[in-house]
Amino acid sequence: MVLRLRMSQPAVSKHLGVLRNVGVVSVIKRGQHRMYRLNAAELKPVHDWVKTFEHYWTHQLGQIKERAERKALERIISIDNGTKEE
Repeated sequence: MVLRLRMSQPAVSKHLGVLRNVGVVSVIKRGQHRMYRLNAAELKPVHDWVKTFEHYWTHQLGQIKERAERKALERIISIDNGTKEE
């Protein structure tokens, strides 16, 4: 897991410890290894809270995408017309 996350082992352990303390994951010790399991039901309140903002985020992301596409098109047109963008 450390290699996949590109984090140090102590940092991964610290994050997993926090998740364990709040009940999001549970751990089973097997010798020197620890097996973590996600307790998905514990994430449901977070999911429900985030869901209330989904429409707002989707709308905002749509506007950002439209503006970026418009700016990119304006840049292409100014290059085609031989003008320099300031």
